[in-house]
Amino acid sequence: MSDSSSSHDSPPPPSIPGGDSQTTVANEQNSNAKCQTALQSLSSIVTTTTIPPTISLLLDDNSVSAAISSLLLLPDSGAGDNNLCRWLYDTFQSTEPSLQLLVLRFVPLIAGLYLSRVPLRQPQAGFEAVLLALYAHETTSRAGQAITVNIPDLSHASVYHEAKGPAKNNSTCLNIAVLSSTLDPHGTVRSTRRARIVGVALELYYSKISRMPRESKLNFCESCEKWAGQSGEMEEGSRGVVHHALSEEESVAIGGRSEKDSGRIPLPWELVQPILRILGHCLMGMKVEDREVLEAASKACQSLYLRSLHDINPKAILASGSLLRLREMALDPKNQIDHTEISNDNILSV
Repeated sequence: MSDSSSSHDSPPPPSIPGGDSQTTVANEQNSNAKCQTALQSLSSIVTTTTIPPTISLLLDDNSVSAAISSLLLLPDSGAGDNNLCRWLYDTFQSTEPSLQLLVLRFVPLIAGLYLSRVPLRQPQAGFEAVLLALYAHETTSRAGQAITVNIPDLSHASVYHEAKGPAKNNSTCLNIAVLSSTLDPHGTVRSTRRARIVGVALELYYSKISRMPRESKLNFCESCEKWAGQSGEMEEGSRGVVHHALSEEESVAIGGRSEKDSGRIPLPWELVQPILRILGHCLMGMKVEDREVLEAASKACQSLYLRSLHDINPKAILASGSLLRLREMALDPKNQIDHTEISNDNILSV
């Protein structure tokens, strides 16, 4: 009895000096080894240009990105035995944040090609493996839980004021909105779950969008226009629409699908929601100097709005129309006022 109590009360063994620093150095060495292995493997796949020596340089290297994009655009790029798809899968599975960021950079192009080729019934096991790796990563990090937000309700009394009526039970009166529903593990891509799996990959891309280069965002905007399969221009000062694209009946009548409709896909809310978040960043979160991304995002949002009208999708109509309206308000010269400055009209000259 006394022996057990004395052993229990004994002080812990002294820590080894420098243990934390040794662990940090070991982690850095392991990280560098993974990055170098990934770079060497990529150099054997991309042979048309020189691979930079570090991952940070590779993410912003336009020549390497163009070379990888050209390989992804090949007709058989999504096959299961494709070396580039295998490299993207293995690189993301390395759990190295910098390497995962590099894979996310090509998510818009992969998702765009994958969804556009589904009607062609081509083998796309390579693309599906990459998308499933992204989905599994997000499922594990979220433990399958949904992402929700509590929307303020004006019917509830403020905490800073006295309530005249009886207090409500907040546990039963919360106005909760679901930003992303629960995630179930999936080992294969079924047609009924395809939109959800791709949507989660886009959600993961959106979580890192501030780190993505402009070419990646341009690829996404181009994919959105193809997915919507609609074109048109918004009438100034109204929500009216002028259609310039051929209808589906007209396209079939002339013996084929129009170029704009060649990538048209079904757009359930599981896809529209993350798409509009990314477009919202491209419209409202970019610098004014980057006009190319702003214009591409504006065209993509207009195409989605037209598609929503065509499909009579109320949620998508409200969301895409509101995003366009916010962009118009941001560009309106009347709103370009700095209210912290003193107007000259209020200055009296003596």
